[in-house]
Amino acid sequence: MTRNKWLWAALFVVPAVELFGFIYVAGHLGVPKALLIMMASSVIGFLMMRFEGKKVLQDSKLQVQQGKAPGRSMLDGLCVFFGGLLLILPGFVTDIIGFTLVFPLTRPLYRVFLLKWIEKKMKNGTFTVYRR
Repeated sequence: MTRNKWLWAALFVVPAVELFGFIYVAGHLGVPKALLIMMASSVIGFLMMRFEGKKVLQDSKLQVQQGKAPGRSMLDGLCVFFGGLLLILPGFVTDIIGFTLVFPLTRPLYRVFLLKWIEKKMKNGTFTVYRR
């Protein structure tokens, strides 16, 4: 599937899943509580993203100062960044995925898949590295 097809699929599938998730949670808890939980999770997620982002940045700087390549830290930074984007979006499903991307104990699961994806792109020659 090309990138445009994935984008169009995401534009329709993600809001539909989030709508069904909200209806499900609101059916069990009520609309006001569901809205409150959704807003609170976004705020907590944003705060977690800031804290974890600063920590990843500090780790990267420390590795560079020690003369090491900050590969793992960069992958962690990507996970925190995309997790933060998902936490900003309203919805329960994106919040769950966003929290697992930002949370340090679950982040290694994503790091493995991200590393395999990057390796595959580099082998295919479709991964471009820009240098200054």
